[in-house]
Amino acid sequence: MIKYVLYYRVSTGKQAKSGLGLDAQKRDTDLYLSNYSGQPYEVIEVFTDVISGKNSDKPALSEAIRLACDSGAVLLVSKLDRLSRDVGQIDKLIKNKKLDFKVACMPNADKFQLQLYAVLAEQERDFISERTKAALKEAKARGVKLGGLRDKTNERNKVIQQQAKDRATRLITIVEPLRQQGLSLQRIADELNKLDYKTARGGKFTAMQVKRTVERYKSQV
Repeated sequence: MIKYVLYYRVSTGKQAKSGLGLDAQKRDTDLYLSNYSGQPYEVIEVFTDVISGKNSDKPALSEAIRLACDSGAVLLVSKLDRLSRDVGQIDKLIKNKKLDFKVACMPNADKFQLQLYAVLAEQERDFISERTKAALKEAKARGVKLGGLRDKTNERNKVIQQQAKDRATRLITIVEPLRQQGLSLQRIADELNKLDYKTARGGKFTAMQVKRTVERYKSQV
């Protein structure tokens, strides 16, 4: 029988109390256990961290890792970023020979694939951050008064629009080869969800959202 230690992380106390985010994580881990555990299993403990934007401490995660290592259990999380968004931290966990962990949203991914995904996700976040800084810098150079509410809003909207275009360009490198293979829009959406790609609002992809991504890309080329 496989033993599992479950770990969840939500961003705020309000989010934890309302179930926003937490319910979705539980659905993911339940789905993994029902379809990918491969044999009878036992959940020996469940840990949850509630973290504010300024607080990076994860005491429950430390306890979950310790228990998983000591008991030989598998640490199961919904998404890789529930463990950490930092590539160095993910690499440290991967190199921990006593720790075996699985990501529900990527049930068949091995440790190398998880590490690669962590690197790509960090690169995407850095790219978006640099794009935002560059856009604001250009606006300032043009003499836009960023302190004004209306000007600030207009510039922010331009940045958001540019981010949407950049996002569509990156996604099309995945979507287009799948379209050429004859996959339906829904199947492509399923593949994006398996890779843990999120929509601009952080949700899962649907066929319609894939269609809009393709249309947005075509409109800018």
